Amino acid sequence: MANITEKDVEYVAGLAQLALDDAEKTRLAGELNKILGYMESLNELDTEGVEPMMHAMPLTNVFREDVVEESLPREEALRNAPSHDGAYFLVPKILDTGDE
Repeated sequence: MANITEKDVEYVAGLAQLALDDAEKTRLAGELNKILGYMESLNELDTEGVEPMMHAMPLTNVFREDVVEESLPREEALRNAPSHDGAYFLVPKILDTGDE
């Protein structure tokens, strides 16, 4: 089993732009080694005949059926708009495309 050192923790913390003191590096190295030890114990389990799965729980689609329904009338949709021209919502320009 690989052993995580404080130098490994320092390297990963640098990649994540985290500043860790020596106590935190020591604590995290210990915690990561415990996690790796647990994962190693899982490798010892007999998985013969167990089918691989994507999820531990079955997933179901929670979306409703897509049903076409009557839309809001344009006037009602624009009623609370801060700015509109009667047909469209008017919003501030945020991109300068050079087209004037």
